[in-house]
Amino acid sequence: MTSRLNHRFAPRRLLLVALTATLIAPLTPSGAAFADHTPSQTHNHDSHDHSAHDHSQDEAATQIYKGYFDDAAIQDRTLQDWAGTWQSVYPYLLDGTLAPVMEKKAATGEKTVAEYTSYYDTGYKTPVETITINGDEVSFVEGGNRVTATYTSDGYEVLTYAKGNRGVRYIFAKTDGSEAAPQFIQFSDHRITPSKSDHYHLYWGNDRAALLKEVTNWPTYYPASLTGDEIVDEMLAH
Repeated sequence: MTSRLNHRFAPRRLLLVALTATLIAPLTPSGAAFADHTPSQTHNHDSHDHSAHDHSQDEAATQIYKGYFDDAAIQDRTLQDWAGTWQSVYPYLLDGTLAPVMEKKAATGEKTVAEYTSYYDTGYKTPVETITINGDEVSFVEGGNRVTATYTSDGYEVLTYAKGNRGVRYIFAKTDGSEAAPQFIQFSDHRITPSKSDHYHLYWGNDRAALLKEVTNWPTYYPASLTGDEIVDEMLAH
């Protein structure tokens, strides 16, 4: 199920935070799991030589990205890994910008373009256009309205998906701020150690355990500095 702000906070749309026209109301639970989204390879933005050591590291990173790793390799992470301002990719799905991505998936996958588009419509759906993370503060913006709260680490959970691969959900609990902000936010970004994220799936709500069961709606965010076409390039590279 998707999370959204109270209907008084902003026009009704499916998603995360709910702002009201006159006051801010509590958020309801959002989606949760990383779903069985298992890209075929990683995209390395850093230049490197082609030594055996680098190839070994690349292969390990690829396997982690796909969801295959040992529990001993998992490390704690801080909000600094997701610092910055991020934009939802959902509007780009709606306006057709992501059509080349759907076409590529259909060319090699088991669904048609229309079926992939529908699948990602369910996954990406959210009315929260941008999220800004600065220190321990997280702000959710919907329709120009903003709610902000502070969060602290609440550990992580390892999820096993239907295909047998796994994902790590990094969880943060609210410590202060707007009542409309969710009690918990959970990040999933194909990574299991401290590192700067290039995109992520975010799940939020007031029930920690219930969020872990959400596997159909995974609002996805890329850096706000990227254009729609640049996001397409990033997606096609995976």
